[in-house]
Amino acid sequence: MESSDRVSVSAVTALFLHHMFIHLMLSYEAHFAEQPQLICSHQPNIAQPGDDVILSCRLDPPISASSETVEWTRPGLDPEYVHVHQDGRLLHQIQNPSYSRRTRLFVDELEHGNVSMKIFKVKLSDEGTYRCFIPSVQKEASVQLLVGSVSVTVIEETSGESGEVVLDCKSKGWYPEPEVLWLDGEGNLLSAGPTETVRGPDDLYTVSSRVTVEKRHSNSFTCRVQQNKTNQTRERTIYLLGKKLY
Repeated sequence: MESSDRVSVSAVTALFLHHMFIHLMLSYEAHFAEQPQLICSHQPNIAQPGDDVILSCRLDPPISASSETVEWTRPGLDPEYVHVHQDGRLLHQIQNPSYSRRTRLFVDELEHGNVSMKIFKVKLSDEGTYRCFIPSVQKEASVQLLVGSVSVTVIEETSGESGEVVLDCKSKGWYPEPEVLWLDGEGNLLSAGPTETVRGPDDLYTVSSRVTVEKRHSNSFTCRVQQNKTNQTRERTIYLLGKKLY
C-alpha cells in the first residue's frame, strides 16, 4: 500500500471516529435532556387544623407517572411513609397510621406528571417537611407544611371619662398576611388605626389593631381578621354594657 493510500485510510478512520464521538455525545446529552425534573412548591404550605391541604409536586416536562411508584414520606416519622402509590394503588400496609384515610394522589392527573398529594383534616402534628420521591427516575423534592392555630383576642385597653374606650385586637397564626376589620353592631366598618404586623421565624403572621369607640347604653363591636386568598376568616365580638366589658 502506497503512502498516500495509508494517509487516506487514516483520514477516513479519524473522520469515522470523530463522527462516532459526536453521535455518542449527542445521545448522552439527549438522554439527560429528556430526564424530567421533580418540582415541588418552594413556598411553605400553610393550613389551619381541620383544613384540607394540597402539597404540590409535578414532573417537568410533564411525562406520565401513571405506572410509576410515587413515594411521599416525612423524615422523622416511624414509619416515615405518608403515602406510597404503586401498581395503581395505595400501599396501606406501610403507611404511617396517623395518615390512614387522610391522604390521596390525583390519580387522573398522574398521566400529566402531577404527583401532588392531598392531606385531609390537617392536624397540628402534621407540620413538617414532606419528601416526594420517584424511584424510576431517581428524582426527589421536598415541600414544607406549616400548621397554624389561629386565635383572635380582644381586650379593653383604656377607658376615659369622656365615654370613649380603646379596644385592642390581636390575632396570630396566619399566612399569608391577613387584614383586620372593625365593625359595629350593625355591621358598619369602623375607622381604626394602622395594623401592626409581625412575621415570626415560622413564617406565620401576628397582627394587632386598635380602635377607639364610644360607650353607649348597649353596643357590640367585632374584630374580623380575614385572608381572602385562602378564604379564611376569624372574628371575635365583644359587648360593652354600661361601664363593663363582657
